[in-house]
Amino acid sequence: MAAQSETKPESEAQQTGIYVYGILPGDVELEADVRGIGDPPGEVRLVRQGDLAALVSEVDVSKPLGEPDDLVVHEQLLDSIAPDAPVLPLRFGAVVASEDAVAHELLEAHQDEFASALEELEDRAEYVVRGRYVEQAVLQEILSENEEAARLREQIKDADPDATRDARIRLGEIIDNAISEKREKDTRTVGDALAGHAVASVVRPATHELDAVHVAFLVASDAADEVEQAAEKLAAGWEGRVELRLLGPMAAYDFVATTAPES
Repeated sequence: MAAQSETKPESEAQQTGIYVYGILPGDVELEADVRGIGDPPGEVRLVRQGDLAALVSEVDVSKPLGEPDDLVVHEQLLDSIAPDAPVLPLRFGAVVASEDAVAHELLEAHQDEFASALEELEDRAEYVVRGRYVEQAVLQEILSENEEAARLREQIKDADPDATRDARIRLGEIIDNAISEKREKDTRTVGDALAGHAVASVVRPATHELDAVHVAFLVASDAADEVEQAAEKLAAGWEGRVELRLLGPMAAYDFVATTAPES
């Protein structure tokens, strides 16, 4: 009796789609053997249409997207291109049905829009200045500046938490408000320091109670050194008070919002 091949049920078979990372000028070339998201990682390639290209890889759509490692790969891939060519990043998780859909429903349908956006990003990349307050340093700063806060701190020191509940609540409110005010002031300081070197800026919302600054800047390639020097000067001036980092160059996530068509 002849052996029969085992066929997986359709529900278990791999279902593929085309994951789109971003939009590039059509004359960009990729290095060999670039890998993207997925397990195993998909081979990254370009789908070209006219003067545009889309950076894509094949993915198994039967598996959920959204793992932290996938997001890291998505951003690292786009950021690796940004210093050498303009790139319009698509939102993480953009999947379409086929390369034909990428070429016609995405690239051809938005030819003028994408071409104009890429022209604006030519020789530009995003940098992010991010800082977090050193907790003890900012608390001491607040206590030295606010008499009520200092008095409440002494009142609750070594006291019964239940007996000083109202005082603790009030002190927490004062500290939260003071940090918010400092965040606004320090964000303006960063903006002023880099204003002459950046084309545009976007203030990102705080994601932690001790966030000091979180600002994205669109920077021309020939101003990158000045941005790094300005950030280093800020970091030196805030040493021991704010832990400051400069991230970039990276794709211009905060200055474009590109979406793929529905798959």
